[in-house]
Amino acid sequence: MDTEYRDLVEGQQDLIVRFNLEGRLLFVNEAYCSTLGMPKESLINSIFMPVTEERYSDAIATRMTSLFRPPYACIVEQWLQTQKGMRCISWSARSVLGADGTVESIVATGRDVTPMKNEMKTLRKRDAELMLVLESGERMYYTHAPDHLVAFVSPRIRDLLGCRPGEGKRTWTDYLTDHPGNSSGLERTIRALASGRREPPYRLEMATRDGRKIWVEVNEVPVLRNGKAVAIAGFLTDITDRMAVEEGTAEAELFFRGEAKARKPAPARPAAPRGLIRSIFARGEDEEQDEGVV
Repeated sequence: MDTEYRDLVEGQQDLIVRFNLEGRLLFVNEAYCSTLGMPKESLINSIFMPVTEERYSDAIATRMTSLFRPPYACIVEQWLQTQKGMRCISWSARSVLGADGTVESIVATGRDVTPMKNEMKTLRKRDAELMLVLESGERMYYTHAPDHLVAFVSPRIRDLLGCRPGEGKRTWTDYLTDHPGNSSGLERTIRALASGRREPPYRLEMATRDGRKIWVEVNEVPVLRNGKAVAIAGFLTDITDRMAVEEGTAEAELFFRGEAKARKPAPARPAAPRGLIRSIFARGEDEEQDEGVV
């Protein structure tokens, strides 16, 4: 049985080790030796998880404290210098308990996850480049669920509203003021979710964390899945300055209209008919007097 068990362990492509509470290796399989390019004799009794940077060592030590309390297991990642260069190994470790329930040793299996790490790094770089493009214009993008809980929000929106770093997700309606015009905007979002059709742009007055009031223009579309709206995606444009100009222009127009009305002369009133008749008769009398003069 021991031979069959050893053959099974040695035949694994995953790395398998066992180490004591001092961190010294008690057992290593052939895959571990091959990865490090060292013979088994050199590895036995050596310190497990040698790391090149202190920050990795601190993180691993913190994670491995869970090996000494239920469930006596943890998963850690370790960058190792191997024959193929630096490789990221994901270790799944579990404690071996003695008859008295105390930890006697630890068994760990490791798998090379470097390709996955490199792919994730590439994706993060691509996401960062895409975010740079998105954040370069006036538009500030967001998505939220049907219950208005924010799923994604542009960092510039967070800055605009004065959100704190690491602040938990909130509903976008939390930032609305009591301006009466906001109700029509909320109705349009609800209609878009119900109908699955895009609504026209609308404006909202929002309040920042420090109490300032800002105006934004909202353009959004429902995100459909199997014909049902499952989210709202859109972008905001800060129009606070534009609103101030528009309000100033409207006030100026009202002012000048009032001034023009006050300065406009009253139209000439027509002569009363009686006065007109009097003027006619008066002219006739004068003409008769003139005709009688020799």
